[in-house]
Amino acid sequence: MTRAEGAEVPHDDPARTPDRLRRRVSRQLARLSARSDRLVSEGLARVDARRWHYAVLASLQDLGPGSQAALSERTGIHRSDMVGVLNELTERDLVERAPDPDDRRRNTITISPGGRRQLRRLDQVLDGLDEELLAPLGPAERDQFLGFINRLLDHHDRRT
Repeated sequence: MTRAEGAEVPHDDPARTPDRLRRRVSRQLARLSARSDRLVSEGLARVDARRWHYAVLASLQDLGPGSQAALSERTGIHRSDMVGVLNELTERDLVERAPDPDDRRRNTITISPGGRRQLRRLDQVLDGLDEELLAPLGPAERDQFLGFINRLLDHHDRRT
């Protein structure tokens, strides 16, 4: 049966996948990233949230209030998309906007008490999703894996 006839595309079964493909770090990272993205998107959707909500709330909690431009820089969310994210968070009373006392043309965004509660809930949801994603690894392996990922990202972020 071909894919067009409704068969599922097989997972990367070691018996059916050439070693050459399984040894390609870029390929395997892309596959893992796609699975992680799907897992997180579906998990957050079950609690009526999105990854951008989490990124903004975490940034505000950990780094303090900021302008729309500062939040865009901190989270990697494009400025044009940030407006919509902030509108959603404001409508849900998770953030507060107030005129910046130093520049009245700009707003300062602050996490609200409801935003702090939501962030704690989302942390729990994401902890469970990380657990699911990393299930085959023990605690020390997870720490090592995350260390490697952060080291690679830090290296490449400095180059851009």
